Amino acid sequence: MAQRYEIRFSGAGGQGLITAGIILAEAASIIEGKHATQSQSYGPEARGGASKSEVIVSDGPIDYPKATVVDACLAMTQEAADKYANGIKPGGLLLIDSDFVRNEPKGDFKIVRMPIMRTAKEDIGREIVANVVALGAMIALTDVVSREAGEKAVLSRVPEAFIELNKKAYSLGFEKVKALIN
Repeated sequence: MAQRYEIRFSGAGGQGLITAGIILAEAASIIEGKHATQSQSYGPEARGGASKSEVIVSDGPIDYPKATVVDACLAMTQEAADKYANGIKPGGLLLIDSDFVRNEPKGDFKIVRMPIMRTAKEDIGREIVANVVALGAMIALTDVVSREAGEKAVLSRVPEAFIELNKKAYSLGFEKVKALIN
């Protein structure tokens, strides 16, 4: 049976988490040659309402493209945590934005707290790259793809004028979460 790893990115519509999921799926499939699917859903309000992006990475064919037993979940907002932290498998992982998720969901999973939006705003000067900070952090936590594949996928998606900004955001997310867990 193929190794299957399921990741859910969740937050508010407009935070770029669907893009983060697409980038992760591209890192897995295009750069590393694994099998990957990405799906998404968001409420009728789209911008501002809870949204999620799910990525499944496998070393073999993926027979069902939706997440069923989530290995790792990111929650950028309280609403996202309340709505999408369900289904994390026992022993799984939940990364929360510690500034926005105050009531932590209960479950048999590890919670990692990181001020993702604040990191983007204060350390980089641009909140708009919070999704790339979060992506770097999730890749560091899960090892679902290599650091290099994640960075390459991020940089292939951004205009040339924003390459250094996104490279810094990705590395910062990766490094900060590694420091938190060590």
